[in-house]
Amino acid sequence: MNFRASESVTKLRGGYYTPAPIASFLARWVLTNNPLKVLEPSCGDGAFIRELHSRYRHSIDLTALEIVPEEAAKARHAAVQCSALRPNIIVGDFLAWALEHFHKGPSFDAVLGNPPYIRYQYLNKKDQELAERIFTTFKLGFTKHTNAWVPFVVASVALLRPGGRLAMVIPSEILHILHAGSLRRFLLEQCDRVLLIDPNELLFSEALQGTVLLMAQKRETGASVSQGVSILRAPNNSFLENDPEKYFSSAPYVSDKRLNGKWMKVLLDEKELLALETVRDFPGVHQFGQLASVDVGIVTGANKFFLVDDKTVERYGLQKWVRPMFGRSDHCSGIIYDRAQHCGNQRRGLPTNFVLLGDTPRTTLPSSIRRYIRFGETQNLQTRYKCRIREPWYNVPSVYGTQVAMLKRANNFPRLILNTFGALTTDTAYRIRPLGVTARQLVGTFVNSLTALTAELEGRHYGGGVLELVPSEIEKLLVPIANDSRIDLRRLHQRMSQNMPAASLLAEQDDIILKDIGVPKGTRQTLHSAWQRIRSRRQRLILTSPVADNENDE
Repeated sequence: MNFRASESVTKLRGGYYTPAPIASFLARWVLTNNPLKVLEPSCGDGAFIRELHSRYRHSIDLTALEIVPEEAAKARHAAVQCSALRPNIIVGDFLAWALEHFHKGPSFDAVLGNPPYIRYQYLNKKDQELAERIFTTFKLGFTKHTNAWVPFVVASVALLRPGGRLAMVIPSEILHILHAGSLRRFLLEQCDRVLLIDPNELLFSEALQGTVLLMAQKRETGASVSQGVSILRAPNNSFLENDPEKYFSSAPYVSDKRLNGKWMKVLLDEKELLALETVRDFPGVHQFGQLASVDVGIVTGANKFFLVDDKTVERYGLQKWVRPMFGRSDHCSGIIYDRAQHCGNQRRGLPTNFVLLGDTPRTTLPSSIRRYIRFGETQNLQTRYKCRIREPWYNVPSVYGTQVAMLKRANNFPRLILNTFGALTTDTAYRIRPLGVTARQLVGTFVNSLTALTAELEGRHYGGGVLELVPSEIEKLLVPIANDSRIDLRRLHQRMSQNMPAASLLAEQDDIILKDIGVPKGTRQTLHSAWQRIRSRRQRLILTSPVADNENDE
């Protein structure tokens, strides 16, 4: 959890200004339609305004908003340098302004911008209310996890005339994050085509935020359904030298019917998409939710107090009050958590003990235990939300372990862990209960390219490139269930523990698991290469099929 007090002023304001080459590329595209009225919702110091000035000589009515007066003054100075612009630079909140202007209907031919990237919990109460009102106005589902850029894009699309163009720099999480689901649906309802150009390079290093260039054209009145979404990958920024209109007009678009909510499937080429859709219907392939239930791990509210090493156990005499536990990737590098793994973690000094005091009255506890509780209270743990709603505060609820666990986050691909030692897990892991299959089958067949690929498509990631899944996403993963005799858990565990390269490990597993359920070799290889490419994108490694090379090949 990040806290407001620890974040920079720039991050709290969401003020990451657009580099000139990016502003130029997007401005060139919207100017292709010769717009008469242009809107910039968050103009900063005028990066897009300067590009309009350098690239257009016809008259434009420009409306631009900026909440910081000093930055608005810079933008106003940039605007008055251009005789073709009739600028109206407004110091104010764009969402509040938009809510007052929706009743006038769509009135802009183009929208350019780079909206603020601010987490909902960092917004002040007024801005939180404005964001929710934007969603309510258009009857869109709202969540308090939303980021400020999402209502900015919704409002901008709503103010755009039919046939008008929107060009923005937005977080790449639009493809997969749950809180952007309403925006994805809204864009497909309102726009004829949506193109995302996906640079491999970080545009804003301080934000640690992958970004994409959003280029959308609003649907003409009475036009047919949207052509869909396209994503063009750019391993470097050489694409900025080319004609943006060629990308938009020639990109391969994927229809909404094939996307199923998230847009990650657009990253697959036609061959990969067909392979995925074909294998999905194989008799041996199941959604994870059909094979197991998923529950969050134990929520302590103060992990450093409840998860301790052996030295702490000894110091406070906690021996009768602890249970074995694990909860991080360095606790288990393979797929089996057994006594040997637990003892190894103890020797390494890891926090392998879960302090379980229950609702035992403090007065009946040994003095050493009372001393440990007082130690926690010196850190004000009893005032934390999860602790203060309990009585007593050290009574952690829902304490139980399961035979299978799954770490919430993964680097290369997610894995299940066979918990033969009966250890507990915190909310850094999920508790998994197999349904209709053995724990051994579930754990052993989970490691394969099909499951790893669907994890990339269903999960989410942020600036650090770590894959994360929530229960509703895990339930959608595709899992092939192979014959039990084909599974060698101990061998797989050893290979993972010895850090066998992820690509080699999955390819080997594919030739066991996917082959066993009848997936042809060519299809196995297609799924494997698709996983490699999507994983590489997440980890910001070198990508293939660059848009710049495609342009040069022509």
